[in-house]
Amino acid sequence: MQPQWKKLLNDLQGLDVRVTYKMGGLLPSWKHFNDTVNSIQKPVQMGPEWMHARALSGAIINDLIWITDPPASSFPACIAVKCAELQSAEIGANLLHLLQEAVMTKSLNIAKGDVLLEVASSLPAVHPEFDLSRFRKDLFGEKAKEAFRRDFREFKYLNVSRLPTILFKSPDKGSILVSGYQSYETLKNVFSKLDCS
Repeated sequence: MQPQWKKLLNDLQGLDVRVTYKMGGLLPSWKHFNDTVNSIQKPVQMGPEWMHARALSGAIINDLIWITDPPASSFPACIAVKCAELQSAEIGANLLHLLQEAVMTKSLNIAKGDVLLEVASSLPAVHPEFDLSRFRKDLFGEKAKEAFRRDFREFKYLNVSRLPTILFKSPDKGSILVSGYQSYETLKNVFSKLDCS
């Protein structure tokens, strides 16, 4: 859904809109994972789901990672994003994008610490202020883990079981939660309904 989300954010430039990324961590490990909607219980079954996402979205997605080097968990990448956010929200959002690209197009196993550090090492090209040594320290420390735990608790509280999930909030008109793939038109309509600006 990245292209649709980016298009919406581009359309909203100049409006008073705040975007916060929360990490859901739907895959703690494969040991107890069971996606009943898509009948997925083991890594090799994820490949067809990614093939479907590629067909639906037109995005470049390499599904072979689920055969060659499947990530054992989504938690390490989630913690890495929260770790980058300790330096700035923008750096965190950029790392999220880089990690998505790393796993989906480059077939890199983003559950591995060395891969997370490799991906993060490209951030100074866009964010010269990014401190890789601080990132490395925080990645294996408690601050980023606790930030991820807070996001995880929020997901549990909202009963989120599918990703992506977007919560649109308006101070005056409440909130609307949308889960799973959404078209640009749907995202724009939800935003318009709440007049989130």
